[in-house]
Amino acid sequence: MAGSKEIRTKIKSVQNTRKITKAMEMVAASKMRKAQDRMRATRPYLERMVYIAAHIAKASTEYRHPFLVKRETVKRVGAVVISTDKGLCGGLNTNLFRMVLQQHKAWKERGLEVDYVAIGNKGLGFLSRLGANVVSSVVQLGDVPHIERLVGPLKPLFDAYIDGKIDEIHVFSTGFVNTMKQLARNDLLLPIPPEFRAPTGEVRSTEAQHGLWDYIYEPDAKMLLDGVMRRYTEAVIYQVLAENMASEQSARMVAMKAASDNANKIINELQLVYNKSRQAAITQELTEIVGGAAAV
Repeated sequence: MAGSKEIRTKIKSVQNTRKITKAMEMVAASKMRKAQDRMRATRPYLERMVYIAAHIAKASTEYRHPFLVKRETVKRVGAVVISTDKGLCGGLNTNLFRMVLQQHKAWKERGLEVDYVAIGNKGLGFLSRLGANVVSSVVQLGDVPHIERLVGPLKPLFDAYIDGKIDEIHVFSTGFVNTMKQLARNDLLLPIPPEFRAPTGEVRSTEAQHGLWDYIYEPDAKMLLDGVMRRYTEAVIYQVLAENMASEQSARMVAMKAASDNANKIINELQLVYNKSRQAAITQELTEIVGGAAAV
C-alpha cells in the first residue's frame, strides 16, 4: 500500500484537476446558451432560403445559374470540413472525421479527385495527416461565426464549380439536436438539392418537385439569380458553422461535467485508501507500544 504522503499528493493533484474541469464546464455552459440562441435564430432564415433556391431551380428561365445545374457525370468534387479549433469536446470531432474518412475512401474508389477546404484547426490537422488536397483553410474563428472570414477560403471551390472543374460541393459538419446529442452530417451544397435536411436528420421536401415555377425578374434574371445564389451559399455556410459552434460548446460542457464527476469518484476512492493506510499505521503503532510495555 502506498504511503500516506503519496496518497495525499495524489488527492491534491486530482482536486486541482477537478477545479479546472469544473471551471471549463461553467464557461462552456455560458457560451453554449449564447451559441444555441444564435443558431436557433437563423434556422428559419436558412429553411426559407433553401425553399426559394429550390423553387428557382425548377423555374423556366433563359438564364440557368451554374449552381442550379446538375452535372451528368461527376469527375471531381469539393468538400468543406467544419471542425473545432480546440479539443476537450468528447467525440465531436472524432465522429465527424470518421464520416469524412469513409466518404473520402468511397470517392477514391470511384476514381474521383477531391479538393478540401478546412474550417477549424482540428480539421486542418486531420486532413494534413490524411494527405488530402487542401486548397484553403481558416482557423481561430472564435465563438461567433463571421461570414466575411469564410468568403475568401471558400472562393476557390465556388470558382472551380462555376468553371466546371468541380462537379459537386459537399459540407461536412456537426448538426445540433440537443445538449446531449449532436450528429455528424454530410450535406450536398452544390448543386442545390431538391430536399431540405434539418439538423436533426429529418428530410423535408421543398415543394419544388410539384408543378412548374416561374418568376418575373427585375432588373434581369442573371443579376437577380447571382445575388440569390450568393446569399444561399452564405446562409448555408453560416448556419452549419453556427450549428457546429453550438454543438462544440454543448459537447465540451458534457465532457467537462463527466471529467469532474470522475475526479470526484477518484478522490473518494483515494480518500478511502488514505483512511485505511492511516488506520493501519495507527494500529501498528499501538501494537508496538503494547508489545514494548509487555516486554518491560
